[in-house]
Amino acid sequence: MPSLFYCPEIAENPVLSEEESRHCLQVLRHNVGDIITLIDGKGYFWQAEICRIESKKCVLKPLSKSFDTKNQRNYYLHIAIAPTKNIERMEWLVEKCTEIGIDEISFVLCSRSERKEIKLERLEKIAIQAIKQSQKAFLPKINAIEKLPKFLESVSQQNKWIAHLGGSEKKFLRQMVSENGKYCVLIGPEGDFSPEEVALARAKGFEATSLGNAVLRTETAALLVCAGLAVFYG
Repeated sequence: MPSLFYCPEIAENPVLSEEESRHCLQVLRHNVGDIITLIDGKGYFWQAEICRIESKKCVLKPLSKSFDTKNQRNYYLHIAIAPTKNIERMEWLVEKCTEIGIDEISFVLCSRSERKEIKLERLEKIAIQAIKQSQKAFLPKINAIEKLPKFLESVSQQNKWIAHLGGSEKKFLRQMVSENGKYCVLIGPEGDFSPEEVALARAKGFEATSLGNAVLRTETAALLVCAGLAVFYG
């Protein structure tokens, strides 16, 4: 498999970042005149020639591009999750969901949340490494943390579900999904959503759903959603 380099603005500004240039030149020993493969995070692979090196950065000449049809999905998945106290579990989740295939990840602050902040830049770097590792050209959108009520106002997906432990009998998620859908699935903190938060989400159009009979950790529940849709509709 070819080594991939991430260059989101290759069409307008074909220059590798200093970090990507260092990997290209010092680790992989590429030089002026070499042809390398890049991804833009928007769904395209690019072939480009290294023209010159300026200020420790590779200046490129784009040669061709091709759409990543292999990893194009026929659904849109947005997972919104309350981050865990151990941030490494969220970093692991971002990596694995990106490898499997996801469009958008949001972090929500709930009344029972154990973590109040995230380092967005680090999570984005993890996602970039994950698409390079899995040979994908699509980079998911990762949103900054915000309070649950504000998040609920901004969701644009038509199919909206909240996975929580309480309440009456709920349909399993697998009974509610289909091809070509746009989905937002809300996953709560380890202490679950409060009854007030569930009521607020339901009032905003979120339908209650079940991910199965087992009590899952927060990141396991989110990964189950991502992997389940990929298996059936990926």
